[in-house]
Amino acid sequence: MLRSRRDFFRVAGFSATGLALAACGVQGQKAAPPKADAVKDFWAKQTKHGKVVFANWPEYMPGDKAPLEKFKQATGISYEYKEVIQENAEFFGKADPVLRAGQSLGYDIVVMTNGVQLQHMIELGYVTPLDHSQLPNFEANAGQKYKERAYDPGNKYTVPYTSGVTGIAYNTKYVDEDITSIQALFDPKYKGRVGMMADAQEIGNFGMFALGIAPEKSTEADWKKAGEKLKAQRDAGIVRKYYDQSYIDAVSKGDVWISMAWSGDVFQRQLAGEPVKFVVPEEGGTIWTDNMLIPKNAANPVDALMLMDYLYQPPVAAELDEFIQYVTPVPAVQDLLREKAKTAKGKDKKSLEEMIDSPLMFPTEADYGKLHNYTPLTTQQEQVYNPIFQSITQA
Repeated sequence: MLRSRRDFFRVAGFSATGLALAACGVQGQKAAPPKADAVKDFWAKQTKHGKVVFANWPEYMPGDKAPLEKFKQATGISYEYKEVIQENAEFFGKADPVLRAGQSLGYDIVVMTNGVQLQHMIELGYVTPLDHSQLPNFEANAGQKYKERAYDPGNKYTVPYTSGVTGIAYNTKYVDEDITSIQALFDPKYKGRVGMMADAQEIGNFGMFALGIAPEKSTEADWKKAGEKLKAQRDAGIVRKYYDQSYIDAVSKGDVWISMAWSGDVFQRQLAGEPVKFVVPEEGGTIWTDNMLIPKNAANPVDALMLMDYLYQPPVAAELDEFIQYVTPVPAVQDLLREKAKTAKGKDKKSLEEMIDSPLMFPTEADYGKLHNYTPLTTQQEQVYNPIFQSITQA
């Protein structure tokens, strides 16, 4: 399934990497933000080289590489596409010593999920600031929500590749009500039939949502309150298990009736005809984003910018989203797929219509209004935050 490419990142990345970073002394090595003149001077010296090396997650590009082939035809820029990113923590662990030594990773574009590893990449000066004058398609076609990222204000370092949502899934065979509130996860009537996520930032967000706290603005006192809320849920026997990827099988089989869930998992099960429904609770859900960036010392930064911008042309973005089936940063994709569905037939038509109508691929404005990012954490804050929630899920 598509979501499997970041399973381990969800379970281990946030907890293990924070400790590793502290141990290797990342804190205190933060680079000063580059000055505008320096960024301008850097880009003024760069030229197109006719080649780009793209490092991405598995299953994030059609097998025939059609978008990249069309880019090559349109620009004359050849490409190497490498599915070398399996999870953020592992990737950062390999990239850190290379970039710290002032060497090149050998990639011109890297895709990383927002979270502590991406935050450290930016803070340590490992990411090249973008020249937005060379990103006209992004400026014209990216949704406003994708220009308002708390982890990278103004898209100074990154532009989104695709996004997904953490919300609630439930099995309609066993749950005969429309779930709308996060409080259903804490309802004693579902005792022993609730699934929660094991990841500290995922479950931490939901603990805060249940208390009306916005994770992006939360404090240590808020984390402790959320921890107490989640501990009470656990001690009351409401939670059957704290899950990694396996939660979706548990929901489908009815082992749990209601669970925290990732949108991509649920959409895949819905396409397979399983009785699983997804909702963004009225109190809030989490939006995560896989982002394109140019690592420091990349050999072909201009070519990288050209490819990043090319992917923001609506027809190209539509081709990608039809394959990936997550949330596109280009709103015009929905109308393009709707037009394509008009002339499609059989299974293709049905599949396109399900995509177009799915809030898992195209969240409504009301859904977007309820979505939050993860809590931004410094290395020092991670040492406070993670134990609060790990003490609940690992007990």
